[in-house]
Amino acid sequence: MTLSPHWIALLPPEGEAALWRLHAWRFSPHVAEVADGVMGAALLLEVAGSERLFGGRRALLRRLLRPEAAVQKTSARIRWQQAASAQTALGLLRGECLGLPRPAQVPDGLPLQVLGAASEHAATLGRMGCRTWGQLRALPREGVARRFGAGLLEAIDQAWGQRPEPYTWVAPPERFDERMDLPFIADSLDGLAGTLTRLLALLQLWLMARQLGLRRLQLRWAHDQKRLNGAALPPQDCLDLATAQPTQDMAHLRRLLDEHLHRTGLAAPVRSLRLRVLEAAPWAGAARSLLPEDHRPGEPLHQLTERLSARLGAHRVRRLQARADHRPERQQGWVEAGSGTIETPGTQADFRPEALCPTWLLAEPVPLPVLNHVPQHGGPLWRMAKLHRIEAAWWEEQTGETGPTRRDYYIAHSPAHGWVWVYRERFQWYLQGCYA
Repeated sequence: MTLSPHWIALLPPEGEAALWRLHAWRFSPHVAEVADGVMGAALLLEVAGSERLFGGRRALLRRLLRPEAAVQKTSARIRWQQAASAQTALGLLRGECLGLPRPAQVPDGLPLQVLGAASEHAATLGRMGCRTWGQLRALPREGVARRFGAGLLEAIDQAWGQRPEPYTWVAPPERFDERMDLPFIADSLDGLAGTLTRLLALLQLWLMARQLGLRRLQLRWAHDQKRLNGAALPPQDCLDLATAQPTQDMAHLRRLLDEHLHRTGLAAPVRSLRLRVLEAAPWAGAARSLLPEDHRPGEPLHQLTERLSARLGAHRVRRLQARADHRPERQQGWVEAGSGTIETPGTQADFRPEALCPTWLLAEPVPLPVLNHVPQHGGPLWRMAKLHRIEAAWWEEQTGETGPTRRDYYIAHSPAHGWVWVYRERFQWYLQGCYA
């Protein structure tokens, strides 16, 4: 089914064109900028293909024309018009800017002065008694083309939907790097709140438009002073923030930034903020379940650990991380919980069967005494089965670490301690685990 085109023309308030572009991309990928001598710079959106996603045309318009209060610099009313063609929507918007009344019939009753292609010919056409779009359309086409050029007829045909309206769609910027001056010099963190909220709102719009999730960002603030108490100050300071998973949750990012800023503090009064995305990843959206028991209350674990790391310090909150290593004592380790790099563990089923692994692994292998070629641990060990041999870490010989490892693993039985997990490396026996 072919959808009838529907166009919306917007005239953003002065100085907010970039903001409204980001906002418009939430509702349609078909966004164009039109430079006009009457209006300045206007935005055109073709929304026929996305109306259904927002619950219909009226619901889309309501959300488009009422953005979040945090995004807007001013509360000025935005001017807008809608029509079945871009030429008509722009003509209606020009008429509103000029203070002209809306005609009863659109587009027939629109005056020629709001048709961009007819602006240089409006006086001549007026002397001919042609003052509206409908009257211009009724003139002989060959005579209009010969006297005024084919562009005028093309614009009229586009207004009635008889010709396509080619526009160059503008795409969201590939990088997010926004700077804002504070409304006043801030000497405390409370003075940064409003501007930081607006920057994060812009960031969320950019992430939605690019279908990305944030991984790392940088917040910079410029100092208003060059020296403080006789000591030289850097012109600006910065804070880098990383998340464990791609996110578009600005509330979580705001909490993290607040925690880090309270720990860092401000060295001097601040006059501007700059927010820059250092790394982003494709956004797959949030997975939702139809089952109510899967909607657990509270925040996700990775958000909790990130917030605790920001509050207590990254080195005080740690998590286990699996590692791709054949040596059992190197297969996991403690890393900072807020670390964004996660190593993928290798497949372990090929070198030790999961069913035969011990339930208790010692922190460090314990050397065992040997008597008459038999290892001792609470008595002589009876070797029940040889599990496997591992040969690994040959690359560490050059780094000065432990060097190559060659071990033969056994399940053995101790008269005093029961079943144990031991291995022999060269001529030395070691106890590495116990079975419950």
